[in-house]
Amino acid sequence: MQAWQVHENGEPSEVMRLEDVETPTPGDGQVLLKVRAANINFPDALLCRGHYQVRPPLPFTPGVEICGETADGRRVLANPALPYGGFAEYAVADAAAVLPAPEALDDAEAAALHIGYQTGWFGLHRRAGLEAGETLLVHAAAGGVGSAAVQLGKAAGARVIGVVGGADKAAVARELGCDVVIDRRAEDVIGAVKEATGGRGADVIYDPVGGEAYAQSAKVVAFEGRIVVVGFASGSIPSPALNHALVKNYSILGLHWGLYNTKNPKLVQHCHEQLTELAARGAIKPLVSERVPMGGAAAAVQRVADGVTTGRVAVIPGLTEGGAA
Repeated sequence: MQAWQVHENGEPSEVMRLEDVETPTPGDGQVLLKVRAANINFPDALLCRGHYQVRPPLPFTPGVEICGETADGRRVLANPALPYGGFAEYAVADAAAVLPAPEALDDAEAAALHIGYQTGWFGLHRRAGLEAGETLLVHAAAGGVGSAAVQLGKAAGARVIGVVGGADKAAVARELGCDVVIDRRAEDVIGAVKEATGGRGADVIYDPVGGEAYAQSAKVVAFEGRIVVVGFASGSIPSPALNHALVKNYSILGLHWGLYNTKNPKLVQHCHEQLTELAARGAIKPLVSERVPMGGAAAAVQRVADGVTTGRVAVIPGLTEGGAA
């Protein structure tokens, strides 16, 4: 089969190589899946760089989120078991963690429903307890993780403020349903949030960026507000001042979605059922901005790493260079 292999750590466009390799053999409790679509996530770039919390042995195939097909023809969602990741014609996954793909979504959309939307659901509902009528601030609102949080926030009845970088991303955030869009490159984020909330601030802040975004969050979080720390796409991990959290009376909540797979897998299944129902009634629909053929995977992972994409980018093994499946 064809698979992208990483033999040494570095930038995705430099270290990912498309090669002919043996089709992997699943181990005990695992299943072999034909990849129908593989969604690109920021962790794929971190894996290539050797900066992710999991460091598979070299060589490995990146790709942590797929819509695949079982041997008996079922369409499913899975997080491939590295080193046999999703940027390949076949991947291996733990059978117990495989989920049915929602019928309302195509392969690329279904692949994109998994990590980002589960993270959003756990972050907003399980951790932050977002309620209808509250104000939700989403950093990187036009990106893959942020766009999921925007849709889930709107579905929950929240007023959503989206922070983005650039006019193109601002347009995407408006299309996603943000009630207020702030372009951090052209506006003062802190002043704009305070103006949009009458000085009160945001009840829940969803932060996959870290760095300066977190510093802004601490200045605009409302009384009894909740800042959900999802990741550090900026590359800068903030050191929050706990005296500030005490004085302003807000909560800082960490979210590591992957832990639920081992700590409380039944809750992951419940979350998937909730997301499937939301997708069925059209309340959420993953924004897939690009569908690229297998040969375009390395360049696409690099674009995601560089922060120049919107929504999700999906690798479709059956797609030709001309765009036909």
